[in-house]
Amino acid sequence: MISTTNAEGCLLGLACGDALGRPVEFKSAATIETQHGTVETMLGDGSHRKSAGTITDDTELALRIARSLVTCGGFDGEDVADRFVGWYETGPFDIGLMTRDSLVRLQRGEPWTQAGQAVWESRREGRNAGNGSVMRCAPYALAFADDPHHLGQVSEQSSAITHADPRCKRGCALLNLTIAALLRAEEAPLQRALDTSYPEQSDAPEIVTAVENLPDGGSATEINNGGYVVDALQAGLYYALDAESAKDAIVRAVNAGGDADTVGAITGAVAGARFGADALPDAWLKEIDETADLRNLARNIIELRGPGGERR
Repeated sequence: MISTTNAEGCLLGLACGDALGRPVEFKSAATIETQHGTVETMLGDGSHRKSAGTITDDTELALRIARSLVTCGGFDGEDVADRFVGWYETGPFDIGLMTRDSLVRLQRGEPWTQAGQAVWESRREGRNAGNGSVMRCAPYALAFADDPHHLGQVSEQSSAITHADPRCKRGCALLNLTIAALLRAEEAPLQRALDTSYPEQSDAPEIVTAVENLPDGGSATEINNGGYVVDALQAGLYYALDAESAKDAIVRAVNAGGDADTVGAITGAVAGARFGADALPDAWLKEIDETADLRNLARNIIELRGPGGERR
């Protein structure tokens, strides 16, 4: 059985990391320290000049996935893509380049199975494997925690709506399989994720190697909080699995700088699933307008499961 507090923690942790990191996105760790000391409260202004507790595309797109799961009773790629386009048409203040290009194609009528693939094929190496799908994918872990094979497959299919690179697809699967193992209270959740095979598994040795070789101990000198999916996933897993509390994990991720909102979101999703919603600071949750919606969605997603854990 999956506990409600751990399921809520996953989605709320994602939003906390996103909102805490937004004001310091793109800044170096040294700059953050000089300007703020240690960021551990929600700040206003900063990057994008928004009020304290404002979420970005990381949480906004996760919300669209969660609502699709509840409405459709499972994964529906066309529905997810339509919701992404609807979000794009609101004029979001923060959107990744690959996501934007894919959503423009979808808006023009390209099938959800083809738009992201076309964008990926059009981009040169170094600009084709961003972290824009791994940041948003956590709701699938709640929906399919009891079926790792299906979870891996769905995670890759959803990634490909905007990010079809094998590293992005496999990264989403590895993240969600780790979260699912945490939700099932299994030992060695990361190893369980690495050991799980599933249909259409992408061959992405770089991201597998990065996940297999997380730094040991409390030093993060080998970690890069960048926009490359391999770096972002390694960083998020490291901070979340090395920490002694959800707050510590998210604070460390955000204060490392770089793509602070996205690495914060990935870290928060894992740490929230690990420690539960009660471990997240109330002061953070009160600043985020979407807190109640995220709680309800988490509950609704896990209620799609039958008494024994099977899908209804």
